[in-house]
Amino acid sequence: MNEIVNAINGVIWSPALIYLCLGVGLYFSLRTRFLQLRHIKEMVRLMFDGKSTDAGVSSFQALAMTLAGRVGTGNIAGVATAITFGGPGALFWMWMVAFLGASSAFVESTLGQVYKEKINGEYRGGPAFYIEKGLGMKWYAWTFAIATIFACGVLLPGVQANSIGASLKTAFDIDPNVTAAGLALLLGFIIFGGVKRIASFASTVVPFMALGYIIVACVIIALNISALPGVILLIWKSAFGMDAGFGAILGLAIMWGVKRGVYSNEAGQGTGPHASSAAAVSHPAKQGLVQAFSVYIDTLFVCSATGFMLLITGLYNVQGPDGAALYTGIAGIAAGPGYVQTAMESMMPGFGSMFVAIALFFFAFTTIVAYYYIAETNIAYINRKMNRPWLTFLLKIALMAATVYGTVKTADLAWGLGDIGVGLMAWLNIVAILLLQKTAFTCLKDYEAQQAQGLDPVFHPEKLGIKNADYWMGKRSEDNLEREKSGHPFEPDPDRKIS
Repeated sequence: MNEIVNAINGVIWSPALIYLCLGVGLYFSLRTRFLQLRHIKEMVRLMFDGKSTDAGVSSFQALAMTLAGRVGTGNIAGVATAITFGGPGALFWMWMVAFLGASSAFVESTLGQVYKEKINGEYRGGPAFYIEKGLGMKWYAWTFAIATIFACGVLLPGVQANSIGASLKTAFDIDPNVTAAGLALLLGFIIFGGVKRIASFASTVVPFMALGYIIVACVIIALNISALPGVILLIWKSAFGMDAGFGAILGLAIMWGVKRGVYSNEAGQGTGPHASSAAAVSHPAKQGLVQAFSVYIDTLFVCSATGFMLLITGLYNVQGPDGAALYTGIAGIAAGPGYVQTAMESMMPGFGSMFVAIALFFFAFTTIVAYYYIAETNIAYINRKMNRPWLTFLLKIALMAATVYGTVKTADLAWGLGDIGVGLMAWLNIVAILLLQKTAFTCLKDYEAQQAQGLDPVFHPEKLGIKNADYWMGKRSEDNLEREKSGHPFEPDPDRKIS
């Protein structure tokens, strides 16, 4: 099974996808004049702007739902495996794909907002919606929807569950079979509760878990601050093949850095637009900017905290393409959460390993919940014209089964299956957002023009020549009434200024 999975990954994660992820991010960054730098202040402001409605969630809740998917085992185990197979330089390429990927995240999440729909009283959107409406290619939209249901419902949950099982076994000696049963019960409670329960759960747990982990990692880094300059130099030299010990794996540093970077921050993968489309905002670019910032939170903050901690303590391994050891700092432990638990335990005896296990539980569990929401949104897309409620029920059972299976299987198999899911979605989505880029850039230009006039931007697709934005055109009146009742109308007075 491992050989089959590795062979498939060899095709999907060919150099073409690696360079496509980096190249598209660079192209979008240039086209938007590096919005990820120009609009940082606006991104932070928008995170806390707006409120939820009966149909949609707030900007912050949408951000939390997205981070629930982004901040997961990739931030702990993913960083460890990237360093193991790509050397310390892989961390630099994770940063690079995050920085450039922020522009890709803006494009895809803006498109998700433009072409979202209101289905059964809830906002739904994502690549399947903008592919069909923006490109007029229903077969392509269905291909993405089916691939995403399969990836998020079957392939990806096992990665998160496997790391939970491994970390709890290391810290508390809990049998993975017991962990699997517990995860299935908890998942059932959350996913049978609907999108509102998912949003509430994510907005409560995600900020707490991410902040707590970053603080503890920063404490460890601060206690060893004298080693940080040397670590940064090692990352820089390894990233460009200038380090004597890791120069031979330059190509692997790029490949593993990009692969694990995309897995962690999901920029361009097509997962982010699902949650961002659920936000109740007055202009698509608002949520696009918020989602661009979420990439920074995921990779530049959380992944960096993990990477610095491993490299400062020296508790990591690096192996060459032939499996030969290039550096051994933690013999006898497989690449994954065990590295991070050992590193933190060495700094905080009696506490470190348990803390990582608890943090990873929350990281990974919220990611599994986010996967369910993404897969369910694509079922909602398929079910728009013909109601097939059994599909949603089948998804819930499949996701719970995949979680149980992943918990008790080997890490290599779980990660291999996850990489297939990420790669399939990335290929399909990146091509789509390249073809639809003009719409996203038109939205950004319109947003900036209204901002320059001191207005709170409002989206009118008909004025911009954007077609098939059904929610914004055909359903504007209905949603305005809902917003007016709550005291937050979409349509501001012409002279209304930004407070």
